[in-house]
Amino acid sequence: MAKDKVIKINKFGGASVCTASAVKKVAEIIHSIEGNIVVVVSAMGKTTNNLERVVNLWFNNDMIFWSVFNEIKNYHQNIIDELFGKGCELFFEDFKELEEMLTESPSLDYNFEYDKIVSYGEILSTKIVSQYLQKTTRDVRWFDIRKLLKTDSVFREATVDWNLSSTLVRRAFTFNSYRTIITQGFIGSTLSNLTTTLGREGSDYTAGVLAWILDAHSVTVWKDVPGIMNADPKWLPEAVTLDQLSYSEAVELSFYGAKVIHPKTLRPLQQKNIPLYVRSFIEPSLKGTTIRDLKIEQNTPFYIRKENQILVTLYPQDFTFMAYNNITAIHDIFYRYRLRINLIQMSALSYSVCFDNKPEIWDEVKDSLSELYRIKYNTAVELITIRHYNDDTIQNITKKGKVFLEQKTRVTIQFVISRKAE
Repeated sequence: MAKDKVIKINKFGGASVCTASAVKKVAEIIHSIEGNIVVVVSAMGKTTNNLERVVNLWFNNDMIFWSVFNEIKNYHQNIIDELFGKGCELFFEDFKELEEMLTESPSLDYNFEYDKIVSYGEILSTKIVSQYLQKTTRDVRWFDIRKLLKTDSVFREATVDWNLSSTLVRRAFTFNSYRTIITQGFIGSTLSNLTTTLGREGSDYTAGVLAWILDAHSVTVWKDVPGIMNADPKWLPEAVTLDQLSYSEAVELSFYGAKVIHPKTLRPLQQKNIPLYVRSFIEPSLKGTTIRDLKIEQNTPFYIRKENQILVTLYPQDFTFMAYNNITAIHDIFYRYRLRINLIQMSALSYSVCFDNKPEIWDEVKDSLSELYRIKYNTAVELITIRHYNDDTIQNITKKGKVFLEQKTRVTIQFVISRKAE
């Protein structure tokens, strides 16, 4: 590929653009990258979580949502004022549009409303970053990815239309008069231009999709850690950074919930052998971790902690065995509520599942399950996964809380655990 045709994808998460000084740091990193680059940016800081709060309150007719909305607006305005000067109204129309939307009553489709509202986080962050970059360079272009990345209409978990999206992206991203593109992660739209989202942590996936479409040279995901670590250092201070990982090991880690990369991100990269670099925006000089096609044996234990889980154990009401039809009925309920099951364990007379807690629908899920089965459950539990475990790693985890469930394979062990007060 000719040098002027080389495209590098760079993705910046919410923590990397959470303040005005952070935006300035990101701009420095972008300016240091040679060649044509596509920059995928997430919502600033905890904006996605706060917009979720707005949606939940608004959908339930709780007028407190206005105070949360104003917190979000003031947070962004403070960043805007610091970057562009007091009284800047460059992004006034975006806030006004969202405010007008919230003055209306929501439809009965929560997921549709969720995507429509939460997507504003990405739109605002990319406009702010793009506008700031234009202060120091003239070859930046901002794109609304919703016009290019087309999906089905499964709101909150949309599937990309690869053929149509490829045509639209390649037609738009020409790099004829610019070398830097700023666009959003996480969001897309249907054929009728209704906003969709690709699932939480979907910004990494957007970077992978664009890399596949554009035959990119590489993808770099910029994080607040020095690379992929074998545990969250806030949880296990002795965590270490891994120099490299194979695609297959990274996929396994993603499957079990490692937050450094999105589970769907690696597949399009592996298909075209595009390397993924995980680097620190705090210390950009560090090498970070490289994920590529490697034939190496992984021996370092890797810990994955999923908090805010629910453990449910179901029992047939009439003492029948847990046969195929019982299991199908259970999974139909989970599919209906779009709940991700993180662990399953079955016996002759019981069926246990551990899944992400979604408070807004948990009571409905519980009632639906109780109509068919006797139910026991534990909320506020954690799911701990250890890849490449040994006796010491098992002891280190199990001594920290009550173990409700354990599941082991040759390489991986998982515990559902109630954490002791720390």
